[in-house]
Amino acid sequence: MNAKTNMLNENIVIGQHPDYKNEIAAIAKSNLTPKLMRDRILDYHENDIAAALDLLKKEERRKLYSMLDTAVLSNVLEYSENRDVYIGELDIRRRIQVLSQLEITDAVEYLRSLQKSERNMLIDLMDDTAKREIALLSSFDEDEIGSKMTTNFISIRADISIRQAMKELIAQAAENDNISTIYVVDEIQTLVGAIDLKDLIIARENMSLEDIIVTSYPYVYANEQIEDCIERIKDYSEDSIPVLDSDNKLKGVLTAQDITELVDDEMGDDYAKLAGLTAEEDLQEPLTKSIRKRLPWLVILLGLGLFVSSVVGLFEHVVSHLALIVCFQSLVLDMAGNVGTQSLAVTIRVLMDEQIHGKEKLFLIGKEARIGLTNGIILGTLSFIFIGLYLFLFKGQPMITAFSISLCTGVALLVSMLLSSVAGTVIPIIFKKLKVDPAVASGPLITTINDLVAVISYYGLAWILLINVLHL
Repeated sequence: MNAKTNMLNENIVIGQHPDYKNEIAAIAKSNLTPKLMRDRILDYHENDIAAALDLLKKEERRKLYSMLDTAVLSNVLEYSENRDVYIGELDIRRRIQVLSQLEITDAVEYLRSLQKSERNMLIDLMDDTAKREIALLSSFDEDEIGSKMTTNFISIRADISIRQAMKELIAQAAENDNISTIYVVDEIQTLVGAIDLKDLIIARENMSLEDIIVTSYPYVYANEQIEDCIERIKDYSEDSIPVLDSDNKLKGVLTAQDITELVDDEMGDDYAKLAGLTAEEDLQEPLTKSIRKRLPWLVILLGLGLFVSSVVGLFEHVVSHLALIVCFQSLVLDMAGNVGTQSLAVTIRVLMDEQIHGKEKLFLIGKEARIGLTNGIILGTLSFIFIGLYLFLFKGQPMITAFSISLCTGVALLVSMLLSSVAGTVIPIIFKKLKVDPAVASGPLITTINDLVAVISYYGLAWILLINVLHL
């Protein structure tokens, strides 16, 4: 039993997860001979080796790069979150070898991050196959499905036998490891259907290939916008989805991992847009770039905020007559904002489905309005009771004054929550109709509109009920 096994057993006994990345880092920093170091490191999974790279200095990483063959190093870098940095640490010859072994989408992503001169130099030094694949993916914009597809798939002709299909599978599997689904094309590469690997394996030799081809198989077009089709394809539990050109010819596939990453990216992007940003930010983004993305929206919101403040100024005489009502302004504003944001999030999620029609949108508006009304009644009633008791028992206000103010607050809460729910649903639907991204346009705008609705509801009711009717 070797030392690693003893360590693993010890960790199991004391209930700790093995710290593989530190073990690998220790091996890489040791004075072991190259062969022994390589053999020990290869005992670990590529994901753990990738994690260990973050613990090493640049020179230590370079020593580790030289220990690993190109195929292993490429697999390791596939798992690394700092893949582009580590690829840049390789010499030109090794970098080209690694880029040729990487998933084509990762290679293209790295090349796009380089200066044009360096990018062209690397591409010129690659083999013809890699050049063609990179040129294919680079021909699509980053927000098109074609830029995310891989050419790592198996395809066979529809007019061959079961035996020939098995031979073709074995021949192509040497270069392409996505073999769970085999795609069937005609003589001009038009997609015919797909075959599950298991069905091909158990098929009788005297069967026709047509008997096991699934022709009602989901697919996407390479020039489709990612946000337009991601909802359509994520509900399928297939290992991969074929990507076609405008002539219905098979050009690539989206793997299950690709689809998962696209969904995560879209959700992160929408979340960032709700905050008024143009893309999801991370720790590595330069300060100036983050400021440029945020500042325009903040300037717009400053203008809208000044407008809201001017509206509040119209009710200055209300505040001067009854200053106590200012205490509960933030309560009404905050609740209206919370309700509007909830409705906005639900609406954005629903609008991601391109198939939703007008009746369903009207139903959504009605549903959100009912939710806002119901919640408003409940919270408005609670506010009426507790704020009235608070003012009467702890602030020494006369009962009529205390419960008049609490009634005004409760009704304002009800009205503002109802209107905020409707606004949070209607506004993104309108923007969607106008071909404006509802996540970008609605997020910051809803907050300001909700404030405006809440201010007018609260102070308007206070002016009508407390001053004009009750003469407080």
